[in-house]
Amino acid sequence: MAFPGRNPSAGAGADGRAPQRPPTAGGAWGRGRRRPGRPRLGRLRRALLAALVTGAVVVPLSAAGRPGIPAPPPAVLAPLSRAALTGIYEANRADAAEASRRAAAHGDHGRAATDRAMAAPTRRLLAFDGRGTGRVTEVLGELTTADHIAVLVPGADTTLDSYGRLRAGALALYRATGPRTAVVAWLGYDTPRTLSTAALTTTRAERAAPLLERFLRELRGALGPAPGISLVCHSYGSVVCARAAGAAEVGDIALIGSPGTGADSVADLRTRARVWAARGADDWIADVPHLRAGLFGTTVGFGTDPVTPAYGARVFAAGDGGHSDYFRPGSASLANLAHIVLGETSEVTRA
Repeated sequence: MAFPGRNPSAGAGADGRAPQRPPTAGGAWGRGRRRPGRPRLGRLRRALLAALVTGAVVVPLSAAGRPGIPAPPPAVLAPLSRAALTGIYEANRADAAEASRRAAAHGDHGRAATDRAMAAPTRRLLAFDGRGTGRVTEVLGELTTADHIAVLVPGADTTLDSYGRLRAGALALYRATGPRTAVVAWLGYDTPRTLSTAALTTTRAERAAPLLERFLRELRGALGPAPGISLVCHSYGSVVCARAAGAAEVGDIALIGSPGTGADSVADLRTRARVWAARGADDWIADVPHLRAGLFGTTVGFGTDPVTPAYGARVFAAGDGGHSDYFRPGSASLANLAHIVLGETSEVTRA
């Protein structure tokens, strides 16, 4: 989830590369410059939240919907186990190849190319669904010999068409942690669009959490107690991880670029895992109001900022990167995430 892309709004949880600093009255900031101070007045927060909701409601209504893309239903797979891995990978690659053929016949050559890449002999897919916006769970590294496993949970605007960004982040983390680690890119839920009301509420996260919990149970059941498992949760993905935290048998949960989790504190997550949080100095998510408010008959916003003392997470350094830069090679955030995944907690640079 170096997740470069475009994200014109400061809606919660986007994974695309947004303008890393929103414009001020004096114009957009240049890289490396810092705004003199971040206003935190309640009136400004409420105004920004109202603007986000307005954009989330109005923009999708005016946008054209994408036609459905034909694809086969997901392959019927054996229960996850060490012995079944090879067959699972083969079945999902075959499914991706068929999805590519159907997408090409439908005239969607971009999706056809994405599916075709998934079907390459080197890809290790634990799950694949080419229908609609798509879902995929991919392993980088070798699960059966891994001492440590990191599961990456992405945020808004991550679909099969933009999956390359998630995979790039997973690959960067895999390279930073070494061959005895496996990294799983988990696009196992329907992520919200940045410009949508879904990106401002916990609804999608509540639907996604049981899916993540089930995957983690299957992973632990297949591999036994030996590998250490960590959750690395980006942006809206941190809301998903918070909902799953109480049932997840993981050692560490890292929240990066989080808009808030819907919980007031680490204690409210009811997890025995170590909970970490980080935000890059140039991450626009800092300007999203960290509050919850009743608007339009629903609760909007995610509450306490995870990098504040009130939340109670272990805050680590993420450098000067933006919302899409947490997995940038050579960055402080990537180095610290690698230490967390490897269990090298004393090596993590605190913020």
